[in-house]
Amino acid sequence: MSNIVRDSDVVELNGPPAFRYGEKVRSLRTVRNDGTYPGKEIGDLLVKKGEEGVVTSIGTFLQQFYIYGVDFPETGHRVGMKRRELAPMADDDGRDDDLPSAFPAAILSGAGA
Repeated sequence: MSNIVRDSDVVELNGPPAFRYGEKVRSLRTVRNDGTYPGKEIGDLLVKKGEEGVVTSIGTFLQQFYIYGVDFPETGHRVGMKRRELAPMADDDGRDDDLPSAFPAAILSGAGA
Protein backbone atom coordinates (compact mmCIF):
# COMPACT_ATOMS: atom_id res chain seq x y z
CA MET A 1 0.00 0.00 0.00
CA SER A 2 2.99 2.34 0.30
CA ASN A 3 3.11 2.93 -3.47
CA ILE A 4 -0.37 4.47 -3.66
CA VAL A 5 -0.28 7.87 -5.36
CA ARG A 6 -2.04 10.51 -3.30
CA ASP A 7 -3.14 13.75 -4.95
CA SER A 8 -4.16 15.53 -1.75
CA ASP A 9 -2.04 18.61 -2.58
CA VAL A 10 -3.49 19.06 -6.07
CA VAL A 11 -6.59 21.21 -6.62
CA GLU A 12 -7.24 21.27 -10.36
CA LEU A 13 -10.43 23.28 -9.95
CA ASN A 14 -8.38 26.44 -9.29
CA GLY A 15 -7.76 26.57 -13.05
CA PRO A 16 -9.59 25.77 -16.27
CA PRO A 17 -10.12 22.17 -17.41
CA ALA A 18 -7.18 20.66 -19.28
CA PHE A 19 -9.47 19.29 -22.02
CA ARG A 20 -12.51 20.66 -23.83
CA TYR A 21 -15.78 19.12 -24.95
CA GLY A 22 -15.22 17.27 -28.21
CA GLU A 23 -11.45 17.19 -27.80
CA LYS A 24 -9.67 14.04 -28.95
CA VAL A 25 -7.57 12.39 -26.25
CA ARG A 26 -5.49 9.25 -25.75
CA SER A 27 -5.53 7.03 -22.67
CA LEU A 28 -2.20 6.86 -20.85
CA ARG A 29 -3.32 3.85 -18.81
CA THR A 30 -5.18 0.60 -19.13
CA VAL A 31 -8.50 0.90 -17.29
CA ARG A 32 -10.34 -2.04 -15.77
CA ASN A 33 -13.74 -2.09 -14.12
CA ASP A 34 -13.44 -1.38 -10.40
CA GLY A 35 -17.06 -2.32 -9.86
CA THR A 36 -18.55 1.03 -10.85
CA TYR A 37 -19.13 0.26 -14.54
CA PRO A 38 -22.57 -1.34 -15.00
CA GLY A 39 -22.92 -4.53 -17.00
CA LYS A 40 -19.27 -5.57 -16.68
CA GLU A 41 -17.54 -7.82 -14.19
CA ILE A 42 -14.96 -6.40 -11.80
CA GLY A 43 -11.58 -6.54 -13.52
CA ASP A 44 -12.99 -6.51 -17.08
CA LEU A 45 -10.96 -4.40 -19.51
CA LEU A 46 -12.67 -1.11 -20.37
CA VAL A 47 -9.93 0.94 -22.07
CA LYS A 48 -6.54 -0.10 -23.44
CA LYS A 49 -3.46 2.08 -22.98
CA GLY A 50 -3.12 4.24 -26.10
CA GLU A 51 -6.79 3.96 -27.05
CA GLU A 52 -8.23 7.13 -28.58
CA GLY A 53 -11.42 8.78 -27.39
CA VAL A 54 -13.41 12.01 -27.30
CA VAL A 55 -14.27 14.13 -24.24
CA THR A 56 -18.06 14.18 -23.95
CA SER A 57 -18.51 15.54 -20.42
CA ILE A 58 -16.58 17.35 -17.71
CA GLY A 59 -17.43 16.93 -14.05
CA THR A 60 -15.68 17.24 -10.72
CA PHE A 61 -14.66 14.85 -7.97
CA LEU A 62 -14.10 15.70 -4.28
CA GLN A 63 -14.14 19.44 -5.09
CA GLN A 64 -10.56 18.86 -6.21
CA PHE A 65 -10.31 17.20 -9.63
CA TYR A 66 -11.88 17.49 -13.04
CA ILE A 67 -13.22 14.16 -14.25
CA TYR A 68 -13.51 13.83 -18.02
CA GLY A 69 -16.19 11.57 -19.45
CA VAL A 70 -14.47 10.06 -22.48
CA ASP A 71 -16.19 8.03 -25.18
CA PHE A 72 -13.92 5.35 -26.62
CA PRO A 73 -15.47 4.33 -29.97
CA GLU A 74 -13.23 1.27 -30.40
CA THR A 75 -14.80 -0.44 -27.37
CA GLY A 76 -18.01 1.59 -27.08
CA HIS A 77 -17.29 2.47 -23.46
CA ARG A 78 -17.66 5.86 -21.78
CA VAL A 79 -15.25 6.11 -18.86
CA GLY A 80 -14.55 8.87 -16.33
CA MET A 81 -10.85 9.71 -16.22
CA LYS A 82 -8.52 12.17 -14.50
CA ARG A 83 -6.22 14.54 -16.39
CA ARG A 84 -3.12 12.50 -15.48
CA GLU A 85 -4.69 9.48 -17.22
CA LEU A 86 -5.14 11.29 -20.55
CA ALA A 87 -3.03 13.03 -23.19
CA PRO A 88 -4.22 15.52 -25.80
CA MET A 89 -4.09 14.48 -29.44
CA ALA A 90 -3.00 16.79 -32.26
CA ASP A 91 -5.83 18.92 -33.61
CA ASP A 92 -6.57 17.70 -37.16
CA ASP A 93 -7.94 20.96 -38.55
CA GLY A 94 -5.22 23.24 -37.11
CA ARG A 95 -7.80 25.69 -35.79
CA ASP A 96 -7.14 27.70 -32.63
CA ASP A 97 -10.47 28.47 -31.00
CA ASP A 98 -9.05 30.35 -27.96
CA LEU A 99 -11.00 28.27 -25.45
CA PRO A 100 -9.25 27.98 -22.06
CA SER A 101 -7.06 24.97 -21.41
CA ALA A 102 -4.63 24.14 -18.62
CA PHE A 103 -2.08 22.86 -21.15
CA PRO A 104 0.35 25.42 -22.67
CA ALA A 105 -0.29 26.21 -26.35
CA ALA A 106 3.03 24.56 -27.33
CA ILE A 107 1.85 21.20 -26.01
CA LEU A 108 -1.53 21.46 -27.70
CA SER A 109 0.07 22.36 -31.04
CA GLY A 110 2.53 19.46 -30.79
CA ALA A 111 5.56 21.78 -30.59
CA GLY A 112 6.41 20.48 -27.11
CA ALA A 113 6.73 16.88 -28.29
